[in-house]
Amino acid sequence: MTIYDPTGVVETEPKPLAPRLRGLSGVRVGVLDNTKWNAGKLLRATVAELQREDRIGEVRYYKKESFSKVADPALLSRIAAENDAALTAIGD
Repeated sequence: MTIYDPTGVVETEPKPLAPRLRGLSGVRVGVLDNTKWNAGKLLRATVAELQREDRIGEVRYYKKESFSKVADPALLSRIAAENDAALTAIGD
């Protein structure tokens, strides 16, 4: 019989947080859809609410290959370079 010990050590490296935005007016927002069934619906509703309140500027949409995979580092770099803020969601 093989027994696996589920305990272990997870090693992480602290990463600094991005500076907080002073507000949302005119902010370029990148929206990352992770392709979960209800995530897109939640993201569209959130963007509509922010636009209704004239709180955000340009909105750019991006999509992950699959919700079960991490986002491609090149995609994340592109989102960071092209936007002031990013919005994503999980929706099951």
